[in-house]
Amino acid sequence: MKADPAPTQAADPACPPGLPQVAGAGPVSHALSRVARLHRIAAGKVLKGVGLYPGQEFVMMHLWDAGPVRQSELIKAVDLDPSTVTKMLQRLEQSGHVRRRPDPADRRAVLVEASDASCGLLAQVERAWGELEGHTLAGLDEAERGELLRLLTRVETNLCTETADCPERRAEEAARERASRR
Repeated sequence: MKADPAPTQAADPACPPGLPQVAGAGPVSHALSRVARLHRIAAGKVLKGVGLYPGQEFVMMHLWDAGPVRQSELIKAVDLDPSTVTKMLQRLEQSGHVRRRPDPADRRAVLVEASDASCGLLAQVERAWGELEGHTLAGLDEAERGELLRLLTRVETNLCTETADCPERRAEEAARERASRR
């Protein structure tokens, strides 16, 4: 009499096994897409603990680093749809983390800035990102972590050049735009 095969565990829909046949020509690209999606899901879980939705932390990081910026510049910096950023800003404003006000140099434009109350959020986001980093890199030693960062930086540079969507270029364009308004 044959033994029953080991019970089959239900597959996690977030982590489908194997590589789809059509992705065979791009296994690294497929893996990057899967990892990016799972990283976003994991980020969403840790950010929920600090009261943020995914993507809002990037808005706040930019505001903490840049200070007050025009809403149009913020939209370019975070590279999201304007309606998405507007909704994010509404939620962040309701929670007391950002302020919006007319730009004194151009009343048609809106300046966005992190509020003083967001300082506590900064520390929470930093801790959440540290937790995410630990979870993401669990099992990798320091050399592997350094090599992964080096390789991902190179991949980012390749894609940035291919898509002409480099943060450095956007920052340069934003600086030129600010200078032209003066």
